[in-house]
Amino acid sequence: MASIESFSSIFSSTAMKFPSPKLSHMAVSTTRFPSISVAPMASAHLMAATTKHSAKPTKTISVVPPPTPTSHTNSTTTTSVPTKKVLVPVGHGTEEMEAVIIVDVLRRAGADVTVASVEPQLEVEASGGTKLVADTSIKTCSNQVFDLVALPGGMPGSARLRDCEILKEITSEHARKNRLYGAICAAPAVTLLPWGLLKRKQTTCHPAFMDKLPTFWAVKSNIQVSGGLTTSRGPGTSFEFAICLVEQLFGESVAREVGELMMVCASDNESRKEEFNTVDWSVDHIPRVLIPIANGSEEIEVVTIADILRRAKVDVVVASVEKSLKIKASQGTRIVADKLIREASESIFDLIILPGGIAGAERLGKSRILKKLLKEQKLAGRIYGAACSSPQILHKQGLLKDKKATAHPSILSSLANVVNGTKVVIDGKLITSRGLATVTEFTLAIISKLFGHARARSVAEGLVYEYPRS
Repeated sequence: MASIESFSSIFSSTAMKFPSPKLSHMAVSTTRFPSISVAPMASAHLMAATTKHSAKPTKTISVVPPPTPTSHTNSTTTTSVPTKKVLVPVGHGTEEMEAVIIVDVLRRAGADVTVASVEPQLEVEASGGTKLVADTSIKTCSNQVFDLVALPGGMPGSARLRDCEILKEITSEHARKNRLYGAICAAPAVTLLPWGLLKRKQTTCHPAFMDKLPTFWAVKSNIQVSGGLTTSRGPGTSFEFAICLVEQLFGESVAREVGELMMVCASDNESRKEEFNTVDWSVDHIPRVLIPIANGSEEIEVVTIADILRRAKVDVVVASVEKSLKIKASQGTRIVADKLIREASESIFDLIILPGGIAGAERLGKSRILKKLLKEQKLAGRIYGAACSSPQILHKQGLLKDKKATAHPSILSSLANVVNGTKVVIDGKLITSRGLATVTEFTLAIISKLFGHARARSVAEGLVYEYPRS
């Protein structure tokens, strides 16, 4: 049985050095994880967790046995871990950040993840308007055995999952055989509760649905592990949720590597953002934002930026620089753009944001239409930005000249005027970010500049994301 310390050490509040990541060639700096509280064990049997509330995000757990390591290798991972099969079901109205973050993080850890549609077709429109294409239909999963079933939330997505009889049978049988299962946001209350899969389980969910849970078993923690069930609160806790699932599947060392790779938590001396040459970004109309995407774009960044901006009532256009609207992102998620870049270029946007992903950034940088749009954006004095590896595109076009910026640690040495020790850098009408888990902060900074801090804080609360009051 896994020791309590193995779980708590991953989310320890003490900064710690990790081994060199084996999951990607992108090197990252030391990270920190938020603290947890752990239920004491009265015996060797699994037991329900108790919660200790604190100002920092917490998780409470009942310890589950760790898997036995074997050798496994895929395109993003070369580490000594077992092959694990994971089912992530999606439907119309599924929360896109939750679905994509769960899939991305688990695939980086080495899991064989199947995204299955509960709809008659593979393409689903998520709750924030992003169109995702599943790998298969839920019908094809009936006779498969999975190590983990992870349900994203969102409405009406959670209700669509609840009403899928095939998924109900798969998950119920899975839980009956004491395999791992999890749910986030609305899904614990809307999906698992009616299926009878929360009995005698301490559970958390999105604050808007807490009153649906049995009062005695409801817990207000970001992560709640109770036996084989893991639950979490919302899009803003998706990284914690996914990494907790990674640890239960693969063990502490892999979870550490994934956490470091994704830049989930900052060190004590890292700030949320730094701003130079402050100017007003507000406009007298609904802001229009262009997010160009390509094969190999980082799906977490594409989906997070689009989802959070749309929550703030921004008019977002996701445009493909490929010949097709459909692109395959860096970790295999298929996203359907709203338009092709040529069609999008006929409009004027208040802000153009480039998501990262090494292969995606290279393809964005080769788009003549996008290059022209970025040049015109700069000349017209409009706003532009980039995350992760994409600041290099701006650098090559001379759009970072005399500007302070940040980027993914793997490309910082190729940039000038780099600002270290912060997630987001704003210089006039330029905004840059380190990418991956820092993109939530990046997008909230954009909302704060466009609408003010109150709007950004309101959006953060809906995400269940910790954000300063002022």
